Amino acid sequence: MSLHSSEECRVAACLCHARADAGELRAMRDANAINLSRRGLLRAALTGTAAGVLAGTGLEVLAPTAARAQSTLSPAAALQTLMDGNKRFVERKPTHFEEDLAILKQNTVEKQEPFASVLSCADSRVPVELLFDQSIGHVFVNRVAGNIATSEIIASIEYGIAVLGTRVMMVLGHSSCGAVKASIAAKAVPGQISSLYRYIRPAVDEAGGDLVGSTKANARIQAKLLRESSPVVAAALKDGKLDVVAAYYDLASGKVSLLG
Repeated sequence: MSLHSSEECRVAACLCHARADAGELRAMRDANAINLSRRGLLRAALTGTAAGVLAGTGLEVLAPTAARAQSTLSPAAALQTLMDGNKRFVERKPTHFEEDLAILKQNTVEKQEPFASVLSCADSRVPVELLFDQSIGHVFVNRVAGNIATSEIIASIEYGIAVLGTRVMMVLGHSSCGAVKASIAAKAVPGQISSLYRYIRPAVDEAGGDLVGSTKANARIQAKLLRESSPVVAAALKDGKLDVVAAYYDLASGKVSLLG
């Protein structure tokens, strides 16, 4: 083979490689465009615009739920959002897992804007975000055995209201609460567990020692304590920026019921 022929072969090979590289680049750009479109759709969903994009396509149910910040909800709407989420939880139709967690994390690195505060028991069977079908950055949760409003807990709740702008404050009791059971029995216990009793005893006395009645009374009493003992809570209530409610979570059914 001549030198000239060898050079032609080398050039031809280079051209083939170049075409292959160009094809790979086009494929990569197409794939990136698809991924960007998906991420864009998710971002649109988080800002409430994806519904319009998906309308009429039959894919509306796949749109992630918008990350609801306190600035977009009234107290009544915030409470309704929690209760709607619990309804989905009970019906085993959660939607929070459809949200793009990477985007939620990115959007909550520098700030948080939860729409609700919940004071719940430390019981491991009461996963607040799950039972209200909420995801990262939606709910400001304070957990302590017996869902009691101690001064430290009140301070944390006040932060959620005054700084983060939560629109609804829920005190959530639950069935088979160990702290309430212990307060009813009022027996000697190890360590500092008995320090819980003084917060829960008024509810036990009101309900005559009945477990369900005492648990519901305790949630109502703690909610009343928040309304009356915290100037931050009182001011937000007066200005119509907050609602404070008591509720009861049934472990067996998964249902949260509001208490009058």
